Amino acid sequence: MSKFETALARIDAAHADDPRQTQTATPMPYELHYAQKMTGYLSTLQPEADELLRLAIRAQHLRRWEVPRDSYPATKIGYHSWRAGLQRRQAALAEQMCVESGYTAEEAARVGALVRKADLKQGDPDTQTLEDVACLVFLDDQFDKFETDLNDEEKMVGILQKTWGKMSERGREEALKIKLSENAQRLVGIALSG
Repeated sequence: MSKFETALARIDAAHADDPRQTQTATPMPYELHYAQKMTGYLSTLQPEADELLRLAIRAQHLRRWEVPRDSYPATKIGYHSWRAGLQRRQAALAEQMCVESGYTAEEAARVGALVRKADLKQGDPDTQTLEDVACLVFLDDQFDKFETDLNDEEKMVGILQKTWGKMSERGREEALKIKLSENAQRLVGIALSG
């Protein structure tokens, strides 16, 4: 196997350890499902993506279930601390898997920087692509459950506005193609009109 195939297999093997299963006709570990959705949207947005971006996309939620949200305070600061801690942890795991698969330390560090979204505010196009893909997967795959669990229309509209603000024009174009539930369409309409 190539180093790319080896790294991808390591990442997917880690995802396959997720004890949570999808609620689909063919249940599978949730994080493996999530990673496959991420790869699918990357293929749509940037089919010519290089190996390092493809690995970062695939490793975005690497072993995320091991650090549950409720392990941090239920505050805004707690949420941001949880997210930042996850990004550092996931990046370190991805870097290690890349090095173990034959990538150089510099190549592995690039994958880690993408997973951390380190250069998002500096306008790195690959980091923006990763952000777009994550937002698309949220809208396509997680929105309805998140909205049901939160059960707060005003907060959901705010979350949608923030999500939209994180995306590039290309990401937004793709987001408008997603087949959403009727309620999700209504909330997106409110968010985009406000």
